[in-house]
Amino acid sequence: MIKLPCKTRAAHVVTLAATALTACALTAPPSVAQGRADSGAPTVATMRTADGSQVGTISFRQAEHGVIVTAKVRGLPSGQHGMHIHQTGACTPSFDAAGGHFNPAATEHGFHSAAGYHAGDLPNLDIAADGTGEVEFFVPQLSLTDRTSDRRPHTLADADGAAIIIHAAGDDYRTMASSGRRLACGVIVPAGG
Repeated sequence: MIKLPCKTRAAHVVTLAATALTACALTAPPSVAQGRADSGAPTVATMRTADGSQVGTISFRQAEHGVIVTAKVRGLPSGQHGMHIHQTGACTPSFDAAGGHFNPAATEHGFHSAAGYHAGDLPNLDIAADGTGEVEFFVPQLSLTDRTSDRRPHTLADADGAAIIIHAAGDDYRTMASSGRRLACGVIVPAGG
């Protein structure tokens, strides 16, 4: 048995857990694992800043117990940025049109909250010095269609849709205002829709 330093061992366990989650999600039946069952296309949000500049995309792919999110962005300030799914599928006339965080279970904000977290709370996005950032993660209990289940009780496909926001600062996972202003917004719509 190889003994790893505690810090390395913890990182290794996190990597293995993330790999296992991704492997489980990707081995779900094709109709579940491939976004929209009728086309297999992922659901894509084109991210734009307030001046209309496109800064990348965030795609969503349905999995058995939730959604796999893949973000690829550029042209943003370096550092950590909070990301959240917001309750309304609108980014105009201002990003405020997206409303508050997607929170169908009426829980508290933040992963460190004792009272749970919003279904739309997401991990922070790290932007490199060159303005680019890429990340992939799993969000449990979400559905991209109106077909919900015990495993996916919260749908983003309601009458007014949903949006995803990248904020100016990192989320402290406790305080709603910690992420600061809304830096980029994208409406969550099916590819080609």
